[in-house]
Amino acid sequence: MICPKCGSNNSDGTAFCASCGAPLSNEAPTPNGAVPNNNVPPQTPPPVFNGNPYGGPIEQRNIALCIILSIVTCGIYGLYWIYKLTEDVNKLTGDPNATSGGMVILLGIITCNIYMWYWLYKQGDAIDQVKTSRGLSSGNSGILYLILAIFGLGIVSYALMQNELNQLA
Repeated sequence: MICPKCGSNNSDGTAFCASCGAPLSNEAPTPNGAVPNNNVPPQTPPPVFNGNPYGGPIEQRNIALCIILSIVTCGIYGLYWIYKLTEDVNKLTGDPNATSGGMVILLGIITCNIYMWYWLYKQGDAIDQVKTSRGLSSGNSGILYLILAIFGLGIVSYALMQNELNQLA
């Protein structure tokens, strides 16, 4: 066995070098620059990306049922629908700083629905970005949603948005 410190030849099985007293190991010397294997356990592979950064699947909703429930409940279900639309778009985009559904409803109430026009435009842009990233053609949905809302057809914008989300799910 060769001493790694002084290079002298020692008999096999000795623990220390006879010339310099340096400890001898039974392991083969590693080449210069190589990192010795210290019996590091194998690491688990990274999780498989399923295309949705927040994990859960996007629920497909029946658009006609959502419209009917919004009318029958005098808009209360419409608020829930807005919440779910926001959360689904946030799941698709994976933006950690996106506005939550609850905050959208609160801002819409505080600003007497003016914030909802801005929200519709931004949601349309976000859906267009997701469609473009998946290689699908996309128009300018944000402007369409905004114009419909200005003319009092916000529920049509929600229905169109839900249709896009159902196709992307």
